[in-house]
Amino acid sequence: MQMHTQELLKHFLPEGILDYFELKEVKDSTNKLTLVLEEKPIQPDELSHRKLHSKGFYPVVDIQDFPVRNKACFLQVKRRRWLDVDTSEVFSRDWNLVAKGTRMTEEFSLFLKRLVR
Repeated sequence: MQMHTQELLKHFLPEGILDYFELKEVKDSTNKLTLVLEEKPIQPDELSHRKLHSKGFYPVVDIQDFPVRNKACFLQVKRRRWLDVDTSEVFSRDWNLVAKGTRMTEEFSLFLKRLVR
């Protein structure tokens, strides 16, 4: 993604979200804007001692965000699944640890709460 697009996105998305997610698609209709976000394939720090392989995604979570230009705005979030190659256990990023380990804005904190419900 080009740098100026990335800078613009920072003004429309919860602060900090682009550290973990990439914008994959924008769906625009008459009265609705949907931003499709996919978790980046970066192994979670808390699981760095495991041999993990990215193994698809959990079901999409839809989060309503603030309206944009009089259109309802939704974030469709795809959280990554990780498979431990040695044990076949499935893991995901612990968003509660992300929340505790960062100085995040209230907006990003609310986003994480909606993501893990």
